[in-house]
Amino acid sequence: MKAITRTKYGPPEVLEVKEIPMPVPKENELLIRVHATTVNRTDCGILTGKPYLIRAFVGLTKPRDLVPGTDFAGIVEAIGKNVSDFKVGDRVWGLHDEGVQSQAEYMTIRAGKSAVKIPEGFSYQEVVACAEGAHYANNFINKVKIDSSTKVLVNGATGAIGSAAIQLLKYHGAKVTAVGNTKNMDLVKSLGPDKTIDYQKKDFTKDDEKYHFVFDAVSKSSFPECKHLLLPKGVYISSELGPNAQNLYLPFITKIKGGKRVIFPLPVNCKKSIVFMSKLLSEGKFKPVIDRVYQPEQIVEAYNYVASGQKTGNVIINFSPTKA
Repeated sequence: MKAITRTKYGPPEVLEVKEIPMPVPKENELLIRVHATTVNRTDCGILTGKPYLIRAFVGLTKPRDLVPGTDFAGIVEAIGKNVSDFKVGDRVWGLHDEGVQSQAEYMTIRAGKSAVKIPEGFSYQEVVACAEGAHYANNFINKVKIDSSTKVLVNGATGAIGSAAIQLLKYHGAKVTAVGNTKNMDLVKSLGPDKTIDYQKKDFTKDDEKYHFVFDAVSKSSFPECKHLLLPKGVYISSELGPNAQNLYLPFITKIKGGKRVIFPLPVNCKKSIVFMSKLLSEGKFKPVIDRVYQPEQIVEAYNYVASGQKTGNVIINFSPTKA
């Protein structure tokens, strides 16, 4: 089978498209014919092994898995003898942020790990664009209490995390201010925020409104820069470690001091996020955002584009023989 492979940490240029043996499902596993996966910020971190903390989960000195990939959408081709919740022909999708070797034509996964059936009416590319970014956005939101009186500023509204965060916050009833760039402002507005700020025309940190929460989905700000935007008990959350890894230790310091706080959004329970997103898709309450679709042979270009920080929403790798 065709697969994206690498044997060491490094830049996208370490990736190669190779023919490798097809995996064989164990008694509690599914064999999935992958039709679509994404290249996302988690994949880029696993590829480079940076920040180094990530190596504790994916391999200390070299990658644990030959094939990268953290999310997938495809069809069940075979099942292990102990699998009862799925059958051959089921369309499934899922995510695991430590890797599932999904950037290949075929992959295996434990049936109970994170695979969920795809809602009717959605393509493989559409559902996989609701995986990694939405999972991280969901793990911003579940760290705090959101209701109809909550005011949230989302920086990075056009990324996979930010575009998902806007929609999930509105689902929970929050009042949302979305920060994005000029070329994508129409897209940002279509996601339903109550207010928008074009950061290319106005410094969002000079906004005169005060918020319960500031969510930085692109890690292009910091708690000191945004602290004055917060209400007295407000919370700042970033998707990255921040300057000098401050978002790892500031949660402890600010909790002790009281007042405005930093919370680190440790992402947990991938399957719960996928089940929740399937529900929203079925109800017509979430719109996946897709920037570009690449073929496997363009994998280096795809990773370089994601690493550039210029993507809008999700970048898809198409493994489907039918372009679905």
